Formats: sequence, structure tokens, C-alpha cells
Amino acid sequence: MKIKIITMLIIMAFAIQTAFAAPFNANAKTKRIPAGTKLSIKLLTPLGTAANLEGAAFTAMLITEQTSDNDVILPMGSIVRGTVEKIVPSQRMSKGAVLYMNFDHVVTPSGRQLPLSLNLVGREDLTYDGGITTTKGYGDAFKLTCKKSGEIAKESTQWGFDTGEDYWNGYMQILTVPVGIIGGGLGCAGYFIYDSIADMIRKGKDVQLNKGEILNVILTEPIDVPVI
Repeated sequence: MKIKIITMLIIMAFAIQTAFAAPFNANAKTKRIPAGTKLSIKLLTPLGTAANLEGAAFTAMLITEQTSDNDVILPMGSIVRGTVEKIVPSQRMSKGAVLYMNFDHVVTPSGRQLPLSLNLVGREDLTYDGGITTTKGYGDAFKLTCKKSGEIAKESTQWGFDTGEDYWNGYMQILTVPVGIIGGGLGCAGYFIYDSIADMIRKGKDVQLNKGEILNVILTEPIDVPVI
């Protein structure tokens, strides 16, 4: 008697399992998002090389929907999760910190978690191996110093034009423009000398990605999204 009861329970358990599994196996279909597809995501978690540690989790939200055969298979608002893969601290000679991100999976509308393989694209601050940095070394810092020096000279000259324009029907520019040019030249030279030397000594800056920042990424492996 006991053997019959145990046998019936096993058969019932197998039947229930088959009943639940059959619809999925019979009706489950997938549509593929191919490798090379570009996506845009918005950070829901701020990240930074000063505030976070390796392994820290982050979330982002898809802001571009993915369609196939006119069907939306991965809508806007889908959640992308990942972790901080690696942090390289800033160094002397203005070498900035580097932040490496690992995108782990995306959550589909049905709640399934699909593995992701993404690379960041379209950023000027990317390193050759896909990290995000601030300055790549003294060369980058020197370029910024030159740019700032030029802005100082330009702003000082513009001050001369703007100030002189308000007096004596603009004839005051005869005096204010040369003053602006000379002052801008001195300020430009002083800033350039000081900052170019300081760039050799100071450490680079930390990476900071704010909540709401948009990241552009590209799929390096296709995703097969289950659809009904």
C-alpha cells in the first residue's frame, strides 16, 4: 500500500513539473539584439574613484528601446545592473584615476535577467582598454593648461572691448583694449608657467560619474530576448 502511494506521488510530481515546463518549452521564443547595437543608458547610481570600491554595485536605466519586426523587445526603462570592476588611483604627473565598469545583466519586462557584454563608446576620456579617466598624463594636462591660458588672454582682450565701448562713444577702447591685451598677456604667461610646472608635480583628478549621467555603450555579444 505504501509503495503504491509513493509511486502515485512521484507520478503526480512528474506530471505537475511537465505541465509547468511544457508551455515554456513549447511557446518560448527569442528575438536577437545583435552585437554592435548601440544603446544609451542613464546612471541611477553615482560612481567615483574616490567614493566607491572595486565590486561596488550600480544600476542604470535603458533610455533607448530595442525593437524587432516592429515589436518592442527591450523597452525604455529596462534596468541594467553592474559592478565597479577595477579602480586605478591617480598618480603624479597629472595622471588621473581610472574607473572600469562591468555591465552584468539587463532585466527584461518578464523579469528575466539576461547577461550583458557591453563596452563604453563615444567618450573623449576613455583609456585604450575601456576605462574612464580624467587626464591620461602630463600631455593631457599640458593641453588643458594651454587652453586655459588662451581663454585668459581672450577674456582679457574682450574685457577691453566691452569696457571701452560704454564710454566716449566707444573711443575709450583706444585705452582699454591695449590694457586688456597687456593684462591678458601677463596673466596668460603667469598661469601657463605656474600650471605647466604644477602639472608635473600634482596628482591627477578622480573620476566622478553623477546620477543621471548618460552613457553610450555598444553590445559586444548578442542578446537573445525571450518573447511571448
